[in-house]
Amino acid sequence: MSDMRNWAGNVEYASDRVAAPASIDELLQLTATAPALQGLGTRHSFSRVADTAGIHVTTEGLGLAVELDGPAGCARVPGHVRYGDLATLLAAEGLAVANLASLPHISVAGAVSTSTHGSGDRNGTLATSVRAVELATSTGELVRLQRGDGDFDGAVVALGALGVMTIVELDVEPAFEVRQDVIDGASRARVREGFEEIFSSAYSVSLFTPWAADGLGQLWVKQRRSDATDIAALCELSGGQVATAKRHPVPGHDPVNCTEQGQWGPSHDRLPHFRMDFTPSSGNELQTEYLVPRDQAVEALAALEALAPDIAPLLMVTEVRTMAADSLWLSGAYGRDTVGIHFTWKPDERVHGLLPGLERTLGAVGGRPHWGKVFRTPAASLEARYPRYGDFRDLRSRLDPRGAFATGFLRECGLAD
Repeated sequence: MSDMRNWAGNVEYASDRVAAPASIDELLQLTATAPALQGLGTRHSFSRVADTAGIHVTTEGLGLAVELDGPAGCARVPGHVRYGDLATLLAAEGLAVANLASLPHISVAGAVSTSTHGSGDRNGTLATSVRAVELATSTGELVRLQRGDGDFDGAVVALGALGVMTIVELDVEPAFEVRQDVIDGASRARVREGFEEIFSSAYSVSLFTPWAADGLGQLWVKQRRSDATDIAALCELSGGQVATAKRHPVPGHDPVNCTEQGQWGPSHDRLPHFRMDFTPSSGNELQTEYLVPRDQAVEALAALEALAPDIAPLLMVTEVRTMAADSLWLSGAYGRDTVGIHFTWKPDERVHGLLPGLERTLGAVGGRPHWGKVFRTPAASLEARYPRYGDFRDLRSRLDPRGAFATGFLRECGLAD
């Protein structure tokens, strides 16, 4: 049996071999000959998306470096680089990425491949900042796809199905500052009533709730200097008040490793919820997330109230965030403005018994499960929620004719034979 596990420890990988090629040529030799393989990032996925019965491959040994072209607004980034490390490097050069996920410890390739996202009405998922990718394919070729190419929109959020992502080219912009304010005691009912106004009020807004019977939660509001966000008005809308001390999203947890609040700072120190120089937890948790259409979000949140008594005992916290529509085939935000409803669970097997109920409730409004989280959505239901599902299967067959990257996860999802 393998002793390799993901960060949370809930997935034991079928493979116990990790190859670290020392050159592109060595990598291409491996991808051309190995019967089965899969790229491996920071292992933060809670699903089996990164699993393989063959060889795991890391690009850390390739000796590739981040290359910046500030005037062109582009960063050429090795796939294994963590977002927090990249953001720190960019800041030293007066640059930034437009958005970051709540956890800065995840790799660039892994995050974009699974449609991982930050928050904000005007912000797309992290994958929307990708302008080109380079893939080592199972035919032994290094394939580059860029915006405007016919297959590009299928090649970014690709679940590791097309090859090993060696390079990701990202849009960057001039560095900017962000301020985070936390509002305590926000009423879930009042947040639903004022949903549009609240979530459009700042660069990034998150609602955290433990689904407790009191119906209260926290709003984490992140604004750029150009936003002119009225925090007092948000308190009035939500029924809450500005927190007087540092907060953690999970009630009762020590906030020492969380982002500073109430003061301006570099975007890479404020957009994530957790600081890069701390590990936010041991990973001793499970996570589920559904991406629902923006115009169905209030209905979905109201429907979840009926499940709250069952959810709360097994939950650490739920986070609700928004993101803009995109054109990436397997993105949770494909073709529609989207709201992510995320559940961080206690590591309790009873969670799996709740998933069918969540699927019925959030699937009924077209919710798409996050590829890197725990879900039980049948393949037929997944295909019905992604208009370009068949096109992705065709792309996978063309770029991986040997089926070397056709994992069990892809087969269960109906994306590989």
